[in-house]
Amino acid sequence: MENHLLLCILLLIPAFASSDFLVTHIRNVKKRNADNDLVVNGIEISSMKIDSKITSRFAHNVITSQAVNRGNVHKEVFFDVELPKTAFITNFSMTIDGVTYPGTIKEKEVAKKQYEKAVSKGQTAGLVKASGRKTEKFTVSVNIEAASKVTFELTYEELLKRQFGKYEMFIKVKPKQLVKDFEIEVNIFEPQGITELEAEGTFITNDLQNIIQKTFTDKKGLISFKPTLDQQRTCATCSQSVLDGDFTVRYDVKRTTPDNLQIVNGYFVHFFAPTNLPKLPKNVIFVIDISGSMSGREIEQTRQALLKILDDIKDDDFFNFILFGSEVHTWKETLIKATPENLDEARKFVRSIDTAGMTNLHGGVMRGIDMLNAAHEGNLVPKRSASIIIMLTDGQPNVGISNTQDIQEHVKKAIEGKYPLYNLGFGYGVDYSFLEKMALENKGLARRIYPDSDAALQLQGFYGEVSNPMLTDVELNYPENEISDLTKNSFKHFYDGSEIVVAGRFIDNNQNSLTVDVRGEGAKDALSYTTQQDAEQTAEALQEQEYIFGDYIERLWAYLTIEQLLEKRIAATGEEKENLTAEALDLSLKYKFVTPLTSMVVTKPENYDNQDGIADKPIEAQAVTAVKLAPQLHYLLTAQPTWHTLVDGDPHFIISVPQKDDAICFNINENPGAVLNLINDPVTGITVNGELIGDKRANSDAKIQNTYFGKLGIANKHLDLKLTVTPERITIQNGNEKTGLTWLDTVTLQQEGLTLIINRKKNLVLKMSSGTSFVIVLHQVWKKHPLHQDFLGLYTLESDKLSEQTHGLLGQFFHTIDFTILEIHPGSDPKKPDATMIVKNNELRVTRGWQKDYRRDPKHGVDIPCWFVHNNGAGLIDGVHTDYIVSSLF
Repeated sequence: MENHLLLCILLLIPAFASSDFLVTHIRNVKKRNADNDLVVNGIEISSMKIDSKITSRFAHNVITSQAVNRGNVHKEVFFDVELPKTAFITNFSMTIDGVTYPGTIKEKEVAKKQYEKAVSKGQTAGLVKASGRKTEKFTVSVNIEAASKVTFELTYEELLKRQFGKYEMFIKVKPKQLVKDFEIEVNIFEPQGITELEAEGTFITNDLQNIIQKTFTDKKGLISFKPTLDQQRTCATCSQSVLDGDFTVRYDVKRTTPDNLQIVNGYFVHFFAPTNLPKLPKNVIFVIDISGSMSGREIEQTRQALLKILDDIKDDDFFNFILFGSEVHTWKETLIKATPENLDEARKFVRSIDTAGMTNLHGGVMRGIDMLNAAHEGNLVPKRSASIIIMLTDGQPNVGISNTQDIQEHVKKAIEGKYPLYNLGFGYGVDYSFLEKMALENKGLARRIYPDSDAALQLQGFYGEVSNPMLTDVELNYPENEISDLTKNSFKHFYDGSEIVVAGRFIDNNQNSLTVDVRGEGAKDALSYTTQQDAEQTAEALQEQEYIFGDYIERLWAYLTIEQLLEKRIAATGEEKENLTAEALDLSLKYKFVTPLTSMVVTKPENYDNQDGIADKPIEAQAVTAVKLAPQLHYLLTAQPTWHTLVDGDPHFIISVPQKDDAICFNINENPGAVLNLINDPVTGITVNGELIGDKRANSDAKIQNTYFGKLGIANKHLDLKLTVTPERITIQNGNEKTGLTWLDTVTLQQEGLTLIINRKKNLVLKMSSGTSFVIVLHQVWKKHPLHQDFLGLYTLESDKLSEQTHGLLGQFFHTIDFTILEIHPGSDPKKPDATMIVKNNELRVTRGWQKDYRRDPKHGVDIPCWFVHNNGAGLIDGVHTDYIVSSLF
């Protein structure tokens, strides 16, 4: 059996970082070649290099890796690179035995039409996928001949953002294999001069400490990490690599004045970061979602974060808390000063916050806006102060005004541009697009808080970014008759440790000087001055030509312009959106950036079934898709980092595997009347069982009879709660009390431990007190159909709220599962290739196919591509499928 190998280079970046690199390994399922530590199953990585040039905060990064096929048969090699979501790919190429296969950047629709045939066959699955909190993965594979060499080269660019007083490059080093020539080199050139440069690594032992080379003199800095083969080994005779951990580079620049202006070839960039200003008092209102879905870990982490934030609030700040579930509650009737006594009382209040009800988001935000407006109008807060609203939610509005467009309009009208609104979306149940639009319309931003163990730290980290305002209403004004195509030049707040960047193009390319008028409001008085720069001063500062990559200021301007056009486009509509799209597209094509409007077409040699691919730029708002399941409620549709599974149809089980951006599916073939255990969690007491039904009469020609779920039983033994669902009715039994409902109802029912929402004749949403949610889809067929009858589908959401002891046909997949696909080859159906899957130490024959997801379209369904495991999931599920047959529904 031939093994396919994976050559990976991964680059990871935090939200405030400039760039991240994670260099990982050639992966395979065979043992290493004991005769040669450098060869893995016939493939040697002869070199890996990450070369970063940073000039005036603009980073130009080139990732190069070379592999050699030392085997005697052709091999498929995968090149994986994880790059920051804020970066734009600018170039990619593969060179195989001296022949280069370049990537070409085209308008997205043009590229997809050009390759729509290949796309329809599933052979050009997107080469770039969102892969983590701050990264997206670029992947390409190619088959190479025995003894052939392949060199991959990927280039991307981004503007480093300053936060907490430094520019930071976080490097995750994890080769998992010895590499003959391994090197990371970061060259920094800052015309202002470098004040500090540091590098550290979690894996750096005393022996490795001296390998990190760090030098900086005035304007130039260098970080180099180049371990030899012996230095990479975990021991003198070991073939494993010691390189496994985090590597961080931080630096900052000299600031003798608040500004730095640079002019090159008809373009300019203006960096503004004043220091030593007195901090402004701030007025902050925390608007917190306490709906039932926030119960458990989410609300506990929110309490932890708020308690830490209270420790950081300054004594001249004003603050308040607003909580919204079904109702809106305030801690105090108005903003109060952060005296020691008030902070102690606030801590007691925060510790008492608990969850209840649904999501009156509109009511909560509007209460906060009204409170801030009243505080300013009544002179209850200092005139020279900075006001902000921080809103945290994990769901979508379903009480009060729930139409998101109406909410946006009301909020924008009430704020009137007076202060920023920051929207934090906790997890994946939020409508991130809505939160982002509303924040951007009100001079703020949206941030996703990932539902992991460090969620409290994420919340604290965001607060830290906005906790020290130094200026409000900052404006950088340039002569209108001299400058065109100016990027954003007015900012509501300037925060300590950050930096404002403005770039533009001169109308006259030969102009060599610029005057800027700077204005802002500080804690004690207004800031107002004029600064000037000429091209000769910039030229003198940029004499170190080896650090300059092309027209870097022009590219910086293009990068910043595209980034801001795409941001404006989020909240725009109609003709304005069309114009913004056209402008951003033109610049993306001109400067060869892969943005959400362009794609990179990757060509490959025409042998061994190599297929061309298309690389797109993912966007955060599309990372999770939502569907309206009830008039005022939305729930998740697609795979997420929390584990989500479904069973529907005959019955088809689909298991999402987010880290692979893929899915596994299998069928269970059992007789009608069999009851299958789907989920069993002994800790929360939740169980879900399903009873199979068959067709109205057996099909004598079919080897396997069709079966479906005709009855579902969901129970919580800790609450003595049972829910029975059939295609005819829904029965809730709580102790000795029973409540009966039908699918003809449109109802929202809340009782202890349970929220139930029925969307008439379509689906019902069930949210348990643990935070776990289920969606049950009703499939109705023609009553006079000779064979088929009505049946049900089950979809699990927020399954991470169940314990690690959860099991069952679906429940076992709430835990992390990984798999590797090898040897993709034609199957019996030319549209469905076969492959070998390595999962749970088993080798399984699988087939690429599609199963139906009916959440978005209950009638026709949506095709979900997945790897189908045959024989009732044998080798994938624990044990055999008959182990999951139980005697009754409860």
